[in-house]
Amino acid sequence: MRKNQLEGTTKPSADLQSGLVYAEEHIGETAEMTREILLYSGSAVIVLWGIAHIAIPTKSIVEGFGPISQDNRRILLMEWIMEGLALCFIGLLVILLTFLRGAENPVAAIVYRASSVMLVVMAGVSLFTGARTSIIPMKLCPPIFITVAVLYWLATLL
Repeated sequence: MRKNQLEGTTKPSADLQSGLVYAEEHIGETAEMTREILLYSGSAVIVLWGIAHIAIPTKSIVEGFGPISQDNRRILLMEWIMEGLALCFIGLLVILLTFLRGAENPVAAIVYRASSVMLVVMAGVSLFTGARTSIIPMKLCPPIFITVAVLYWLATLL
């Protein structure tokens, strides 16, 4: 630091000023990287859970209901597949928006928060329906949905 003779104030030296600018730039880069890690990791989890939701248990879940009408079987199958597709959509939307427009985009923050809210709503529905069954993957849905929702929301706070 050096003292300004005319004003009697202390000003940072040129080296300190350039160091502060350098630190500000890197803090911004670190926040951006952290934001992207939160978004991409949350999206990977929810997309993979959506794919697993559709690909792995669909047939056994429908058969687990025993003898039901063909219409009920189709409705059950449709709903099961639609939840998996919704999860994939949420994750892919966040991935595409982050990749194409960046996480700092103000519209992106709205999408991330809306996706968080949707996942919390889905977790609530799952908590009071599927998670009350003896099927382990259904019990895992609420904590997985909430975890991803928190990751998305945290990304908007950085």
